[in-house]
Amino acid sequence: MVIVPATGVVLALTSAIAWGGADFTGGLASRRSNHLEVLALSRLALLVLVAAVAAVMRDPLPPVASAGWAAAAGMSGALGIAALYKGLATERAALVVPTSGVVGAAIPVLYGAVVVGVLPIVQQAGLVTALVGIWLVSEGHRSADLGASQGLAAGALAGLGFGGFFILLGQVDSGPVFTPLAAAGCGGFSVAVVALVVSRARLPSPPRNPPALLAGVLDGTGLVFYMLAMRWIRLDVAAVLGSLHPAVTVLLFRAISKEQVTGTQWIGLTVCVVAIALIAV
Repeated sequence: MVIVPATGVVLALTSAIAWGGADFTGGLASRRSNHLEVLALSRLALLVLVAAVAAVMRDPLPPVASAGWAAAAGMSGALGIAALYKGLATERAALVVPTSGVVGAAIPVLYGAVVVGVLPIVQQAGLVTALVGIWLVSEGHRSADLGASQGLAAGALAGLGFGGFFILLGQVDSGPVFTPLAAAGCGGFSVAVVALVVSRARLPSPPRNPPALLAGVLDGTGLVFYMLAMRWIRLDVAAVLGSLHPAVTVLLFRAISKEQVTGTQWIGLTVCVVAIALIAV
């Protein structure tokens, strides 16, 4: 089979679109419910979705090692999402969005450079440009009354979770696609359940928070496309393209919630487009 990098680029960008929608709906849900409840509902919806897809596609069971890596990836991603939802819910961690996006994308880039090798110069420029674009797109979330240390700490935690998710999922063997995602869903849901027990939060009611369920469905959809993208392109390239989801979130807040998009954010969106073109060369 001839590998066509453009296919991987399209798949990774599709995952970014889905994840951007998940951030938007999850953020809205977290503003009216406990962020841990939203996390639990979204992880449950994700697990049901990917398990159903695996059953319909009759995907074989993955090797034990792959299932373990996938479960660990789901756990890492859930920790990152918990930090992100908390920031969106309280608006006391407005720096979490840009910091998590950059950290979450930068970690796989560094990993790829050490383990796989350095990319050609044009794609290197594309990755750097994408990081800049992610930061600029997210700048509109700043808040004047927010301490920089609080935002950076929350963002770094979320970014570490996302970066770990990308790297851990990249260790899954290129065999079954959907059953490893079910393992990832189990890992993420287990983290959510433990968080609910530790925090003594109430068990969420799925019918009372449809946006949280939608966030999980969109997150699971993005996960499927991202997993497929890694069959075509390098982990670091897929991770950076998938990390463009803040651009989608900003556009959704503009289109649906009528929130203002700043000049800096429009510049960031343009920079992201340029980055995609460079990476896809």
